[in-house]
Amino acid sequence: PSVPRHTNRLINEKSPYLLQHAHNPVDWYPWGQEAFDKAKTENKLIFLSVGYSTCHWCHVMEEESFKSKEIGEIMNEHFVCIKVDREERPDVDKVYMTFVQATSGGGGWPMSVWLTPDLKPFAGGTYFPPEDGVHRVGFRTVLLRIAEQWKENKDALLESSQRILEALRHTSEIRVQGQESPPPAKEVMDTCFQQLSRSYDEDYGGFSKSPKFPTPVNLNFLFTYWALHQTTPEGARALQMALHTLKMMAHGGIHDHIGQGFHRYSTDQHWHVPHFEKMLYDQGQLAAMYSKAFQISGDEFFADVVRDILLYVSRDLSDQAGGFYSAEDADSYPTTTSREKREGAFCVWTAKELRALLPDPVEGATEGTTLGDVFMHHYGVEEAGNVDPMKDPHQELKGKNVLIARCPPELTAAQFGLEPGRLSALLQECQQRLSSARAQRPRPHLDTKMLAAWNGLMISGFAQAGATLAEQGYVSRAAQAAAFLRTHLFDPDSGRLLRSCYQGKHNSVEQSAVPIQGFLEDYVFVIQALFDLYEASLEQGWLEWALHLQHMQDKLFWDPKGFAYFSTEASDPSLLLRLKDDQDGAEPTPNSIAITNLLRAACYSGHMDWVEKASKILAAFSERLQKIPITLPEMVRATAVFHHTLKQVVICGDPQGEDTKEMLHCVRSVFSPNKVLMVADGDSTGFLYRQLPFLASLKRKDGKATAYICSNFTCSLPVTSVQELRGMLSL
Repeated sequence: PSVPRHTNRLINEKSPYLLQHAHNPVDWYPWGQEAFDKAKTENKLIFLSVGYSTCHWCHVMEEESFKSKEIGEIMNEHFVCIKVDREERPDVDKVYMTFVQATSGGGGWPMSVWLTPDLKPFAGGTYFPPEDGVHRVGFRTVLLRIAEQWKENKDALLESSQRILEALRHTSEIRVQGQESPPPAKEVMDTCFQQLSRSYDEDYGGFSKSPKFPTPVNLNFLFTYWALHQTTPEGARALQMALHTLKMMAHGGIHDHIGQGFHRYSTDQHWHVPHFEKMLYDQGQLAAMYSKAFQISGDEFFADVVRDILLYVSRDLSDQAGGFYSAEDADSYPTTTSREKREGAFCVWTAKELRALLPDPVEGATEGTTLGDVFMHHYGVEEAGNVDPMKDPHQELKGKNVLIARCPPELTAAQFGLEPGRLSALLQECQQRLSSARAQRPRPHLDTKMLAAWNGLMISGFAQAGATLAEQGYVSRAAQAAAFLRTHLFDPDSGRLLRSCYQGKHNSVEQSAVPIQGFLEDYVFVIQALFDLYEASLEQGWLEWALHLQHMQDKLFWDPKGFAYFSTEASDPSLLLRLKDDQDGAEPTPNSIAITNLLRAACYSGHMDWVEKASKILAAFSERLQKIPITLPEMVRATAVFHHTLKQVVICGDPQGEDTKEMLHCVRSVFSPNKVLMVADGDSTGFLYRQLPFLASLKRKDGKATAYICSNFTCSLPVTSVQELRGMLSL
């Protein structure tokens, strides 16, 4: 690579996204006081650009505009330019995305916003092409017009920005109204189910035509709805919707059939042509959803998908120290000599390549059949490529194939006169061969930033999979990652979480000069992970840390007047709004998870004020839950858990004893959305016994491992039979 012509302040940052822009001719600043002071001193507007390192359109706008010397000069002359990694600073992203969505009716990344020197937004959008086109005004024109407005109509702009801010404050406020209480669970659950049912795609699964996102929050809600309505037609439909969606996704091109794991979303209705980036938060949540699908159905297909996801994360998204990286990019160089990156280049194939890699004749198959014939038939490969040109506007995938399991294994086997068992072995051999061939291609960029929140989601994925599939290795990996968080993303002096750390030189782990403090989402996803890890490992230290973090979360983020948690702390003067997210999207909104965390925390500690807090969150969101519950399916699920009261399943016994292990296996194999698991091992000095004095009264019966099912610390009669326990859990 040639020596860069330009270097700006971003060269001193740790974020891979900011470092990608360190050699732009734009005089970028990171978000911070230096930039704010410059804007005020020089009375300049701020241009704020927000994105993330695996964002395709962020790369496009950089290539077209931010690498342009001419556009860079316009930006530097008229604006103080700030770059933000939205994954590092979701707080900044959320404030200005709220503005862009309110004023333009849409949002996305890259986000482009113009601010007054006191950080108030007055104009914004997403991607801008560099020059004017038939349908869109170009970035250069927008920059010059806004600079002109500031010169000619400064007072009007300042006045307008103040009015906009007041309106945003008013419309984005979520607070309890009067004497509101939590909404009734049955009505909210039923409405949410009906709304999801209406948007469900009967043929291909999922909840829209296109683009199609995995939305684990919808699937998690449907599993809980089924568990509470098992004997009704609605319950059966909820389960069918969830399982069919998960199957179609696993067959589709959104699932990487060679390199494992899932891409971010499908551009079409059939889960076929994805947007190829891979995000850690999807892998974590999908591992948990496929684990639940296996737990409910007993179908090994789902267990295999869990193993597939966790293999990908262990191999490609894992730091040596134990943390998990954030994402892999969609774009990469097609060959080692290519000068231009293309979307999906690492993952797609031509028919010619596949024939050359899989030429072997298949013994026992129809005469003349090669491995290539079998593989290409099964995965829908076409000579001219299988991507619809409508889904490939830049012609990047022309002549290429995105693998999609087009027909059931039985049909492929029958087509070539093979036994189904033999087909499975042949396809596996093909996959290994293609995996080796793919390893020779230039890899996509890897974002080696490690975020507390997303690591929490992934720990939950490993812990739940380990418990459900009885795979101790997964539980150990979850514990390794939790230990990593404790070492690198927790400040023992203040007792607070940090947001991010980074892969440094020689595989070290580095921190920013001024570490970013954890946000609400970091606390809720890590606390959830620690509860899941305790239930999988029975190590009480994880429980103790979870309860400490819950107290800290209450202190930093709770809104005592309007109820529920703010997404950010009160201490940052550069944030114009303290918001509460009100939508479960690609990730659940933190308040949705906080409700279940609070209920679990109360069960493990006896602090009933946490149940009261859960009630207050539901009261604050009551109106939204009753009108449009489909926007908050995870919170609707939490409403049901709140009203049904969590059951404490206590196993009295030696954790290493076979009888105890048998009971634990039974508890972990039954899907029950409103239970918490704990083991009373007789050690009265242990953390759980100190928190929950009632455990001392629970004894083993006839010297055997004994189960009790307790509600509000009142317990059932003792149960020593696994069959009886299974029956009680299923109720």
